[in-house]
Amino acid sequence: METITEKDAIRTITTHYIDGAFVESHGREVMGIIKPANGQLIGRVTLGDEEDTRRAIAAAKRAFATFGRTTKEERSRYLRQLHKAVSARVDDLTAVMIEEYGGVARFARLIVESGVNAFAAAEKGLQALPLRESWGGTTVTLEPVGVAGLITAWNANALFICLKLASAVAAGCAVVIKPSEMSSLQTRIMVEALNAAELPKGVINVVMGLGTVVGAELVRNRDVAKISFTGSVAVGEAIMRDAAATMKRVTLELGGKSPTILLDDAALDKAIPAAPTLAFMNSGQACAAGTRLLVPRSRFDEVKRAIRDEMRAFTVGDPADPNIMVGPMVSQKQYEHVESYIRKGIEEGAEVLVGGEGHPKGLEAGYFVKPTVFVNVKNEMTIAQEEIFGPVLSVIAYDSLDEAIRIANDSKYGLHSAVLGTDIQRARRVASELRAGRVVINNMTDDPQAPWGGFKYSGVGREYGKYGILAFLEPKAILE
Repeated sequence: METITEKDAIRTITTHYIDGAFVESHGREVMGIIKPANGQLIGRVTLGDEEDTRRAIAAAKRAFATFGRTTKEERSRYLRQLHKAVSARVDDLTAVMIEEYGGVARFARLIVESGVNAFAAAEKGLQALPLRESWGGTTVTLEPVGVAGLITAWNANALFICLKLASAVAAGCAVVIKPSEMSSLQTRIMVEALNAAELPKGVINVVMGLGTVVGAELVRNRDVAKISFTGSVAVGEAIMRDAAATMKRVTLELGGKSPTILLDDAALDKAIPAAPTLAFMNSGQACAAGTRLLVPRSRFDEVKRAIRDEMRAFTVGDPADPNIMVGPMVSQKQYEHVESYIRKGIEEGAEVLVGGEGHPKGLEAGYFVKPTVFVNVKNEMTIAQEEIFGPVLSVIAYDSLDEAIRIANDSKYGLHSAVLGTDIQRARRVASELRAGRVVINNMTDDPQAPWGGFKYSGVGREYGKYGILAFLEPKAILE
């Protein structure tokens, strides 16, 4: 078995994980893996094709015939085995996320640990979920939907794989995982951990490849009953359309343009830095990033001063440095994408408070952008409506609380929101008016049993805890 180590100058991956074994790729296309901090080649991966994908689906189908009949106790044991095996690779997964993705050290470890904790959270959710219910002559059971295709994004590879896998295993589904090809080194270490968990052969299969090849085969293949996808709206729309041809069940998490409402009673020494932290988490490459900050017009000037002062703490640089807050974008393409939005903001009349176009001084070699804050933004501007997926914050003034709520909800997205204020009851009332799948008050709290997912274009369905497990289950009624 080939093993990826830090000592290898150019790491090469040529296998997929199918039916409990590392097998050579049938697909022959090779893609280079680039380190975003300096633009240097650090690896190569051989991408899978439709044949690799069909082999993985067939293995999952064979495994599901038995695995789908396992008990809650057996699935709980498998979740504990996965938790133990992935826990043993936390340091390796963190290091490779920093290197391959450019995630800053302080956030990368949190991402990886959140992924590991997903297995324990799924076990807890499973125990809280009744899989059988009876009344009179009626019995209802919750049964696994079948083979599931799990398609994940590049910005939190370990978390997405673990989260989706944990829910699927808890439900009794066998899976084929299609991670982002841009996360190949991270995926390889994760697969080594999953292999060490020693689940029955074929329950977990992983094929590296393009979404247009491997992902497309998962979506159209009749032997796949469920697709769980995290990624862009455009791809999510295509999955929903194409999955309808085989009546697949679909869960989609498609991103957001999340508002943070700063109330007029907010204490700025707490609200700022909370708001920039929400905006620039994971270097802004986060679907939950609070990239629209809504501020009372009466406090606009003091908020601007507070943000300008606070932004000195948002240092940009080597993501391996624990003092760095913002790392590079994942690729040259993503760097150019973010830069185009910064230019668009300037063209549309927004004022640059901090940051702006171009590389930060001394960081020209990598895919670094300047953390940028725009003020005097109108909500109809492009930078306030479209997901940029980079460290760009738009500050918008409001005159009344009703207007703030209206602006917050005036978006095609509805994944995440935040409310910052001293009066908690008032903050909760505002939170209840926001059209978002999750709302946090005063900080980025998390609860692995709480549902995760969005309204509107932010997706379909929910993940985490029992809600995530339910997405892989079908109710079946037997009546006497």
